[in-house]
Amino acid sequence: MIRSTLPAATGVGFKPEHLPAIQEKPPALGFFEVHAENYMGGGGRPHAQLALLRRDYAISIHGVGLSIGGAGPLDAAHLGRLKSLCDRYQPDSFSEHLAWSSHDDGYLNDLLPLPYTAETLATVCDHVDAVQAALGRQMLLENPSTYVLFEQSTMAETDFMAAVVRRTGCGLLLDVNNVFVSATNHHTDARAYLADFPLQAVREIHLGGHAVEDLPSGPLLIDAHGAPVAEPVWTLYAELIAQIGARPTLVEWDNDVPAFDVLMAEAARADRILRGQGGVHARAS
Repeated sequence: MIRSTLPAATGVGFKPEHLPAIQEKPPALGFFEVHAENYMGGGGRPHAQLALLRRDYAISIHGVGLSIGGAGPLDAAHLGRLKSLCDRYQPDSFSEHLAWSSHDDGYLNDLLPLPYTAETLATVCDHVDAVQAALGRQMLLENPSTYVLFEQSTMAETDFMAAVVRRTGCGLLLDVNNVFVSATNHHTDARAYLADFPLQAVREIHLGGHAVEDLPSGPLLIDAHGAPVAEPVWTLYAELIAQIGARPTLVEWDNDVPAFDVLMAEAARADRILRGQGGVHARAS
């Protein structure tokens, strides 16, 4: 089984509007990440652009549509398209979400949370095994951002993810913004969550921005990917890197996409932290 070979460096999510800037002055980045579902057609401009990136950079493919936590079987056609994409580009990493997004023939266009029970664990592990067998490569599973909890859950999210790793041999993608969003929404401790997380299985880290909704009960954070990384998230990230060392780190900015130099400033800040030069008070230059 092929395992993740992303460099322990900073990457950014690729947006087609940034290609002219990338071609004019190729950035010093470790990798680019793309969403699998944007490249499941047979050809055209998306594939021409991705082929250009693949020539010069490591590539991470990040899926959003497998519905790993769905109660039903995986969509065989979707998995087949994903396999074709991975076979074509031989990405350095493939990742998906601990979430569900489909029911029967309906796709809900969202990453929905799961109850953490023995039954759900068995389903998720079966699905992860099926994906890894089909792709012939290790999958990284991303911790979710959540807005509700389930009374029927019988284990903590961190224990659930550790169990998936033990049973399937998958790796983990640790989204630090998701940790902060969920902890704020549920009035829990983000540092306690990270202390319990199976950090030895982390093969990639995500950083992104969130939106804030002010409710009578307090702030509700939304994992919106449309803003700079928040200061508390930078602090958690710096503490994490000081503990576990450098890991491939992606800066996500999927909505209200900024100019490429703005995105690169975020990446530069992450890079300084990775190299041990930024600390918790690093600022973009």
